[in-house]
Amino acid sequence: MYVCVCRAITDTDIEAAIDGGVNDLAQLEEHFGVGTGCGTCRETAQTLINQRIQETQYYAA
Repeated sequence: MYVCVCRAITDTDIEAAIDGGVNDLAQLEEHFGVGTGCGTCRETAQTLINQRIQETQYYAA
């Protein structure tokens, strides 16, 4: 699904970025420009970051 319509960034793009080392919204903004347009995607992007980091920590344990 598209998370950031302004930049055409999907949840898959965000998950790949997180898997590649992005671990907060500021880094995601730098990497993709997420949240720098209209800003309505910021909350969803942050939720995806939190979920992916939680999943990674859970499966690593």
